[in-house]
Amino acid sequence: MAGMIPEEPLSLPVGGDVVLEARLAVPPGAPAGVVICHPHPLYGGDMENPVVVRVQDVCAALGLATLRFNFRGVGASSGTHGAGVGEQEDAQTALDAVAKAAGTSRLAIVGYSFGAWIAALVGSRDARVAALALVAPPLGAYDFGAVEGKRAPTLAVCGTADPYCPLADFERFTARFSWVTPAVINGADHFFFGKLYPLGEAVGAWARRHVAPGAG
Repeated sequence: MAGMIPEEPLSLPVGGDVVLEARLAVPPGAPAGVVICHPHPLYGGDMENPVVVRVQDVCAALGLATLRFNFRGVGASSGTHGAGVGEQEDAQTALDAVAKAAGTSRLAIVGYSFGAWIAALVGSRDARVAALALVAPPLGAYDFGAVEGKRAPTLAVCGTADPYCPLADFERFTARFSWVTPAVINGADHFFFGKLYPLGEAVGAWARRHVAPGAG
């Protein structure tokens, strides 16, 4: 999209000698900031993942400030994998950074796979987070009950061919919470191969409605 603000490299100090590699884009007058959490660090997940990049593109096109980052121990981020505990600290640091950079207390968090679990845990605790998006949440591997405490508009996206987010489990999960909007992408696997466009459409609709009302 013409006129989109390019991402700038950013180093995020977390504490305990952990410094995260990140990419930040802040359009003038951004109404909100969005943090994007990548898939599992021990299985090749990083912020260059095509799903993460697609989400960033869609949110930036709506004029939102965006921050994607590598969890500790991934890419140029220092430290070692924190088994989900350290990663929550990483995501919290990212929320603080995008809020400060954009000068806004209105935030949203998007997570993909393992990142969806981290996003649910951190987003449910942070009062500034107005909306969440959980992409391909691995419901069999992690407990996503944290969304119960938040009751913020939440998008949950699942592909019909995703073995880590079985459709029956997904339907049960989204039916439990009236504030969770399901988006089922026909034929999509866990990696959204060939399905990045409909994924972006679902995230864009959520962002337009709940993160940046009136944008785009």
